[in-house]
Amino acid sequence: MTQNRRYLLVRRPHGTPVPKDFSLVESAVPDAPPGGFVVRNHFCSLDPAQRGWMDDAPSYMPPIALGDPIRASTVGVVHSSDTPEFQPGDWVMGLNALEDYSVNQAGGFTMKIDVAQVDSPSKFLSALGAVGLTAYFGLLEVAQPQAGEVLLVSGAAGAVGSAVGQIGRIAGCRTIGIAGGAEKCRRLTEDYGYDVAIDYKGKTVEQLAAEIRAAAPEGVNIVFENVGGDVMDAELLNLAKKARIVLCGLISEYNSPEKIGIRNLWQVLAQQATIHGYLIMDYAPRFGEAAPVMAQWMAEGKLRIDEDVQQGLENAYDAFMRLFTGANTGKLVLQIA
Repeated sequence: MTQNRRYLLVRRPHGTPVPKDFSLVESAVPDAPPGGFVVRNHFCSLDPAQRGWMDDAPSYMPPIALGDPIRASTVGVVHSSDTPEFQPGDWVMGLNALEDYSVNQAGGFTMKIDVAQVDSPSKFLSALGAVGLTAYFGLLEVAQPQAGEVLLVSGAAGAVGSAVGQIGRIAGCRTIGIAGGAEKCRRLTEDYGYDVAIDYKGKTVEQLAAEIRAAAPEGVNIVFENVGGDVMDAELLNLAKKARIVLCGLISEYNSPEKIGIRNLWQVLAQQATIHGYLIMDYAPRFGEAAPVMAQWMAEGKLRIDEDVQQGLENAYDAFMRLFTGANTGKLVLQIA
């Protein structure tokens, strides 16, 4: 390619993003800076966290500046280099952006990967990347499940949630998944091995809480939270004593101009539960120990990680919105090369 296409944030979204918030522009392919290198991105991760980075609000990462490309984890090939650490042709994974070519500096977040380990390099954005390892460390290290405990997962048919449920089964938990719609609930039990699937659509907090109670009459020991809002309020009404809540995401709030929060927080006090705010970046130095375990589980048929691969940087908006309409059928990835 002779041009670098870049998908820019040009306006802060108010509520649900619209196409006018973004612009696809072309510029010259960058040269490798002194001591750095340029990556030709092949696959880009699309994640709910990107919606939060678009707001000018305090967070664990600075907001995306207006006029900058949308920040994204990518997998690609080194295009040019001015450092011996990375040579042209090396496959790498790193935090870059929705653009064809990204400038990197040695010593940053980019690391080499061995694509011979997988059937597609995109797996380093799903099973062996942040998604799979978010499930691995969030459940096994933060929640520390014990055999026989009840694990409740919201957003259970999503990329992280589907992996959490399967790892919970491996750990000996009874697993309950909450998802939206009959098809997603079918996938929970038939594809991901959940013991119980609960459809939240069209139900009040009280109705949803009653269904959870019927599935877990003694209460839930672990909640892996990806949704927030009414779903979390219903979950909080079903905590067992000393329950552990892993707060991984709040996708129901991301496009809401007015943040609702949770109204049944008093149950955390009443049941002496704990809420742990969880970010995968804390475990980045340990990715190397977890990835082989995930790969082995997949090889043994114990773990299934689905991907929803969309095509073309020009289709970035439509692909990204699949996260919020529930249309995605696995880890959402945009292939741009």
